[in-house]
Amino acid sequence: MRYDAEHKAKTRQKVLTVAKQAIRQNGLANLGVAAVMKDAGLTHGGFYAHFASRDALIDAALEDMLEGAKARFLRITDGLPPAQALATYLDMYLSRDHRDSGTFLCPLPILSADMTRLEPRMRAVYAVTAGRLAALMRPMIEAANPDLDAENAVLVSRSVVSEAVGALSLARAIGPSEQSDAILLASRTALKRRLGLPAGPVGALQ
Repeated sequence: MRYDAEHKAKTRQKVLTVAKQAIRQNGLANLGVAAVMKDAGLTHGGFYAHFASRDALIDAALEDMLEGAKARFLRITDGLPPAQALATYLDMYLSRDHRDSGTFLCPLPILSADMTRLEPRMRAVYAVTAGRLAALMRPMIEAANPDLDAENAVLVSRSVVSEAVGALSLARAIGPSEQSDAILLASRTALKRRLGLPAGPVGALQ
């Protein structure tokens, strides 16, 4: 049976969605084509109608996940004054809900351990995403810290991304616990103080 382009596009997206969920749960190293297709309710043989190889599926899944991270940043910060926007994003990023999410978790902490075993082109995509997140934060950091020159604004934005991703990675590795919660609280509190951002209802965050 021959399917139209719309059906094929929907099926491809379904495979991608399942692959992204598998990566979030089990990492890239354990991603198997047969398991992805089974979970998508499709036959293994149908895979090659949508992707040339497992690597092609990984490439597409990574790009989709990383683009999704940018879209979430823009959605969360849309319409807010710069300082409040960045504070709101850090509150979300360094929260228990984000740590425990199996669907929308930022790909940077998920993929960091896998990257050293992947091909340079995939590591380049990861690097670009980390740079884009820093670039999105930079104007907000500059607005909250008008005495910061351009060079230092770049350094600070990269530092914020590194600290936030590192704290979330550590909190996830420890797992839901008092210690993990304390890491998230300490990181978002320290970052917001350092950046001169509104403190907000820190104790009420989930």
